[in-house]
Amino acid sequence: QVQLVESGGGLVQPGGSLRLSCAASGIIFSITTMGWYRQAPGQERELVAAITGGGITNIAYSVKGRFTISRDIAKKAVYLQMNDLKPEDTAVYYCNARRAQYVYWGQGTQVIVSS
Repeated sequence: QVQLVESGGGLVQPGGSLRLSCAASGIIFSITTMGWYRQAPGQERELVAAITGGGITNIAYSVKGRFTISRDIAKKAVYLQMNDLKPEDTAVYYCNARRAQYVYWGQGTQVIVSS
């Protein structure tokens, strides 16, 4: 059974950094695309970053140069390093796993960027 559990969210000042973690169970990383999405109040959920089973990364233009996605296959974890955070990065961040027609979501972790 697939389970995704996010952690690492919180309140941070503009310009600060956070590292989100996603602990994944029931996932075969080599054949699964892992991603981070976010959803701000009143807005649609959007892709922030993804990493394919082969390790190819894709970063949304809005966060390129500030956010980095990585994974640790041995620890069965995916990370989102977020630097130079801006108020517009405030959202609930969700871990996502996608393989063929199967899609799984974590429960989300709140990130608030505010002074």
